[in-house]
Amino acid sequence: MFLPESLLNHFDITGTEELCEICHKRHVYHIHLTEKNTLPRGYESSDYESKGFYNAKTIQDFPIRGKAVYLVIKRRRWRHKVSKTVIKSDFSFISEGSKLTQELSDFLKDTGRDPRRHH
Repeated sequence: MFLPESLLNHFDITGTEELCEICHKRHVYHIHLTEKNTLPRGYESSDYESKGFYNAKTIQDFPIRGKAVYLVIKRRRWRHKVSKTVIKSDFSFISEGSKLTQELSDFLKDTGRDPRRHH
């Protein structure tokens, strides 16, 4: 497809739509991506439960066939069953050579990791 494989390793395409932006008089694609229900590395699955998603964020990506493309990304969150601490996946492994737009790469690297956890 059009998206980098590294992105699809962590997100499922959950919808696509072609919209007409009336104000700009152009057609655009929206590709909806939802983070897979895979607990981040280093956490014990029996200690955490999936607690839904953060608000979706829309990021512009490279155009396809002359039409603007927007990725609508929903990132998952998990909560510790006892302490109620909320975590999300760490995408800091994404590098400059990942073929992702800088804005998308920066968004995914914004991990919100628990500052008490060290690697």
